[in-house]
Amino acid sequence: MEPFLDANLLNWDDRAELHATDRTGSYRIENVLAGGSNLYELETREVGDIFGKDIVHLQCHIGLDTISLRNLGAGSVTGLDFSPRAIVAARDFASKAGSDVRFVEAPLYEAVEALDRTYDIVYVTWGSVNWLDDVFRWARVVADLLRPGGRLYMAEGHPLMFQCNRKAAALELKDDWRTPIARPLVWNEKLTYTGDERTLKHPRYYEWIHPISDVVNALIAAGLTLDFLNEHDTVSWKHFSFAVRAGKDMYGLPENAPKIPMAYSIGATKRGVGTYRIVQKKVDSH
Repeated sequence: MEPFLDANLLNWDDRAELHATDRTGSYRIENVLAGGSNLYELETREVGDIFGKDIVHLQCHIGLDTISLRNLGAGSVTGLDFSPRAIVAARDFASKAGSDVRFVEAPLYEAVEALDRTYDIVYVTWGSVNWLDDVFRWARVVADLLRPGGRLYMAEGHPLMFQCNRKAAALELKDDWRTPIARPLVWNEKLTYTGDERTLKHPRYYEWIHPISDVVNALIAAGLTLDFLNEHDTVSWKHFSFAVRAGKDMYGLPENAPKIPMAYSIGATKRGVGTYRIVQKKVDSH
């Protein structure tokens, strides 16, 4: 998998540079630095009570959502990302905001060792599992980072949307519903998703489509209980050229187009009261 992951790292390093100096307003940097939030209404509504909670934000990118969670009342927030440039930008934003958010540079699959602690909430949103080859491995990381009774919140682009040809002028199925680990989707795109006109130095990247059933079954197998699974007809970026604004900062399909789910969200809770190792008691002989 290394060639795929190495290419994605170069691509995300490039994106981090552009997004940290965002010219489009997409990331609402000044609002976050002033104590506000750039979370979308969907996440704010669904994530539930975060006041005083210890939260880890996986694949945090440049850390603005991470800082937003702290601004919204979380007790402590840690962001993790594999991109060195993203983590440098995130730490710089935290310093400018006067926020005590912690940022850690590490690959997602090494998060448990890199963070070396557990949390009340694992937060995962927008463009996350589609960059990972193995959702079952991802789910085990999520479970290992949660305390017993801790919660996962995730919001993600819908796999049906990812199956459709994003370059077409109308809805058109293009890719299979499940991407083999060894044969990811290959993309070469010079521009990032914010609409910034500056080009990426490393435009090649790889993605995997994961059916929702795989994501749900991975979480169940890892020891989580599903609290909710919601599908949404809007998503937080303009995935298709013909997508239209739908409410604040979200995009949906035009009125005359057939509707498909564009995003989904999951809430899940770690089962059990802890993991115990049974040690046989030694009995002295008489």
